[in-house]
Amino acid sequence: MAQVQYDCSRGNHQNITNSTTSPVGHEQIQLLLHVCKEAKKSAYCPYSHFPVGAALLTCDGKIFSGCNVENACYPLGVCAERTAIQKAVSEGYVNFRAMAIASNSEEDFIVPCGACRQVMREFSRDWDIYMTKPDGTYIVKTLQELLPLSFGPEDLKKF
Repeated sequence: MAQVQYDCSRGNHQNITNSTTSPVGHEQIQLLLHVCKEAKKSAYCPYSHFPVGAALLTCDGKIFSGCNVENACYPLGVCAERTAIQKAVSEGYVNFRAMAIASNSEEDFIVPCGACRQVMREFSRDWDIYMTKPDGTYIVKTLQELLPLSFGPEDLKKF
């Protein structure tokens, strides 16, 4: 697990957002991009042959990596983004700052699937997602941009 410095005086779990107040620094972005590319190398994808790696930055500056893990019973496969989130949560981290995602797709930036977007949303709607290409280029969107009009934990309190 890598670590970078980040002042997270305001956590983002329970919809307390911090993304717009402290942008992710250049060094942090480069480290996330590197870690997600490395994580992609561990992908278990004998059916799709589509390796994906993810790197998740916590508000504490820790980075958790994840890769996709397929299964012969296709619905039981797990995406790289959810693997990284599950690793972080299993270690006690629920306040996330950013995530970078890598694949081998040269034509398009890799984007998280709908299920991953909803899992990400559980923790906040205002954190940065860096979607990459193998040449090192990337685009960044907030989760709010990727999943507008979303349903989250605060919506359950309305009932």
